[in-house]
Amino acid sequence: VQLQASGGGLVQPGGSLRLSCAASGFTLDYYAIGWFRQAPGKEREWVSFIRRSDGITYYADSVKGRFTISRDSAKNTVYLQMDNLKVEDTAIYYCAARFELQTEYNYWGQGTQVTVSS
Repeated sequence: VQLQASGGGLVQPGGSLRLSCAASGFTLDYYAIGWFRQAPGKEREWVSFIRRSDGITYYADSVKGRFTISRDSAKNTVYLQMDNLKVEDTAIYYCAARFELQTEYNYWGQGTQVTVSS
C-alpha cells in the first residue's frame, strides 16, 4: 500500500507544473485526498482537498484560482495542476489519503520538490 507523489521540478515564476499522486495497493476513489506542502523552515500547510463522495474541491486562499485538484479514476491518480506559480510556492509537496469522515490521514506520499525561481 503506497502513495507516490511526483511531477515536481524547477520552474520560473509564472510557469506551470502538474503534480501526480498515484496509489498502489488500494483504490483512491474510496478516499478523500489532500495536498500539503512544507517550505524550508516552515510548518506543513494544507493546500487543497478533494472529497470522495461528490468530488467537491477546496483550496487554501494562497493558491485559489491558480491550483486545480482533480481525479483520474482509470489511472488511480489525483493531480494538482499548478499555474501562475510564485516564488512562495516553493516547497516539498505531499499528497495524503483519508476516509472522508475522518480527520486523520491514513496514507502519505513521500513528497516531491517544487522550486519556483528565476
